[in-house]
Amino acid sequence: MSPEQFFELMLKELEVHTEMQLYYKFLGKKSSLHFRRNYFLQRLRYVKRHIIDVNANKGVTAIWDCGSGYGTTCLFLALNGISTVGTTLEFYYDTVQKRKEYWSQYGDTSLFNCTYENLFDNQPAAGSFDWIIVQDTLHHLEPIAEALQIFNRSLKKNGKILSIEENGNNLIQRLKLYKYRGSKRIITIWDEKLQKDILIGNENIRSLETWQHLFEENGFNLQKDSVQYIRYFLPIHYRFSAPDALLEKEQKLQSAKGFRREYFFFGLNFIAEKSIT
Repeated sequence: MSPEQFFELMLKELEVHTEMQLYYKFLGKKSSLHFRRNYFLQRLRYVKRHIIDVNANKGVTAIWDCGSGYGTTCLFLALNGISTVGTTLEFYYDTVQKRKEYWSQYGDTSLFNCTYENLFDNQPAAGSFDWIIVQDTLHHLEPIAEALQIFNRSLKKNGKILSIEENGNNLIQRLKLYKYRGSKRIITIWDEKLQKDILIGNENIRSLETWQHLFEENGFNLQKDSVQYIRYFLPIHYRFSAPDALLEKEQKLQSAKGFRREYFFFGLNFIAEKSIT
């Protein structure tokens, strides 16, 4: 199943699972829909290019989506015949089973299994996974060095992490987050399900340079040819221009290094490979 097909089916799903509409705001204004659709598809296409397309030739066998949330990426992978394990601490965890039932009409959703657990409490066995996906998750993991070390141990030889993150250098986002949380980047929250306090990153987003340093310190090599900056144009731009034209222009802009890419693109995708020791 292609990312585009998945998206169209997901629009129909939102009419059934209405509780998800506050998170996936696809059913509002047309300009907002085009903006969100482009962003959503760019992320799924990145996963497809690096995992699904590679799997067709190399036979990827084990994937862990750490911070799987509503399970959207795991469902997409399942519908493409790829097995995943998802872990989450989200309050809407119970919705995942309903989603699996809904999407079972389009493919084998039993390939996706999800549990509610804390990364630091339930560490996978060493060498369990070919890939780890962290989508909108790295900036919540603390202590981050310990999290990366767990990932390293959990991966097989030459295993990889696929990361979809916020660009910590984006000037607009930095100002917005400073107003929201000040300099309080790490906080403790009470988890009702686990009945314990959990340390988390409070939208603790970082730049590519900082991520590269952290990954290299913890046994990874960041693959420079995998780096992709996304989400440059704001929703207002979609009122006056065709979404495909904006996406094409954005892709050209992100391919050129410089101030605009580093400080005005909101999204950042990259892959880090486990170092050979």
